[in-house]
Amino acid sequence: MALNELLKKDSSSDVLSAEDVQALAPLYSNVVLALKQVYDPEIPVNIYDLGLIYELNISKSHDVYIQMTFTAPNCPMADEVLAEVKQAVEDVPDVRSCQIDLTFEPVWDQSMLSEEARVDLGLD
Repeated sequence: MALNELLKKDSSSDVLSAEDVQALAPLYSNVVLALKQVYDPEIPVNIYDLGLIYELNISKSHDVYIQMTFTAPNCPMADEVLAEVKQAVEDVPDVRSCQIDLTFEPVWDQSMLSEEARVDLGLD
């Protein structure tokens, strides 16, 4: 189910209060750590630091929504990477589900690399 469909069901119940955000912060951090365990098959950097994660949202009910991309639209390992991302996130304690939407807009480029990734790749 797409995030917009989730929001249509009951948008008032999905609006996060400051307390909700504070309560979800540790879960968000754990999801980011899980994403950092998934590596691009061609570049020795994790997908999070590569800047492949464009959006990461967690609902009150602990459903995770990710919008991500790849470094190239014709990635031959796309299905495997998407399955690995989904599994890594759903393995995080307290995560109920994970939905991933793949996009190629905006097109990924090196400016999306984290500082850590730039150092790892010898770009800085």
